Amino acid sequence: MAVVRPFRAVRPTPELAAKCAALPYDVMDTEEAKKYVEGNPYSFMRIDRAEMSFPADHDPYAQDVYEEASKMLQQRKADGVYIQDEKPCYYIYKQVMNGRAQIGIVGCASVDDYMNNIVKKHELTLAKKEDDRCNHVDICNANTGPIFLTYKSNDEINKVVENTMADNEPVYDFVGDGVQQTVWVITCPHCQGVIQKAFEETPALYIADGHHRCASAVRVARKRRCQFPDYTGEEEFNFFLCVLFPDDQLEIMDYNRVVADLNGNDKETFFQKIQEKFTCEEKGEGEYHPEAKHTFGMFLDGKWYKLTAKEGTFNADDVVAQLDVSILQENLLHPILGIGDPRTDKRIDFVGGIRGLGELERRVKEGMTVAFAMYPTSIEDLMHIADAGKIMPPKSTWFEPKLLSGIFIHELR
Repeated sequence: MAVVRPFRAVRPTPELAAKCAALPYDVMDTEEAKKYVEGNPYSFMRIDRAEMSFPADHDPYAQDVYEEASKMLQQRKADGVYIQDEKPCYYIYKQVMNGRAQIGIVGCASVDDYMNNIVKKHELTLAKKEDDRCNHVDICNANTGPIFLTYKSNDEINKVVENTMADNEPVYDFVGDGVQQTVWVITCPHCQGVIQKAFEETPALYIADGHHRCASAVRVARKRRCQFPDYTGEEEFNFFLCVLFPDDQLEIMDYNRVVADLNGNDKETFFQKIQEKFTCEEKGEGEYHPEAKHTFGMFLDGKWYKLTAKEGTFNADDVVAQLDVSILQENLLHPILGIGDPRTDKRIDFVGGIRGLGELERRVKEGMTVAFAMYPTSIEDLMHIADAGKIMPPKSTWFEPKLLSGIFIHELR
């Protein structure tokens, strides 16, 4: 049983929603963030990355950075940039990118469900990233970035969503970062009851994106429970902000790799080693997109090649080992190119599929040596791995479009 309840969102006025909404804090570095907010004093990125308010040599993880974020958030509420709904609501968040729509329910999930593995994970988290968001949430007293969850599509929820969109005008409808962003508020008590009951009958929710934000929200909840030992479980800090999308609406994009060198191999030796585990077919100068699982594109010396994993080079019955990212890592990146830990090795970098294969060619032409185009991991793979309690290899999934921050804020008290 999953608990997803309505909440009183702090959200921008309709007139300023487009200016407040911003990409997630972790998709760019500080310098990119500074350029992103130029000319827009309302961008939520200023709160998410409050180090921009300090000199360049200031510690971005210092206490005063988080205090500045909290101060800016409170000031925007005082100025009327943000308002708070009087009663708990669910919200419909629709995003349309390149003609494809995904429509989610915005609500608050239970930290106990996370701890009891009803909210299922597939990714490890880094302590430093957790610490950062934990401090941000705790000092701002709010979840400011929604967790991207998915669930098995439910007809009852779908009907409520369809009827609400058909019968009501949206409160927001704007283009943000190239994506149509549209929001409706669900105030109808009956509709809210249908949604809440449907989630209660849902056996599991899955984190698609936002493992660090989710883990941080849970850490803050644990801290508050220690501070308030007589807590009832109904306090807002026992819940975290999320957007829940049905699994049949989501698309995972490829998450590609570029490597700096051939690990001391000349080109001929490199190809000989590859062909022990892969068949290799030259495709020429045009971009090659893998057409199916267990096939890969490789760009080297101005040409594209198709690699196909040979039978017996991976365990098809193992939910992790059969992933293409695992096959490439275990049969090529590690044994041939010497990439033992892709999370820490400086010789490898990762390129989200949203940038296209042209970005792989550019990176190779500008200094990297070889690039690998991946076939996207599926939602089914993600769910199977989470159900098995296993962990996906690093950089296995890339979701688009990104959920914007600054549209919904969940206060913890």
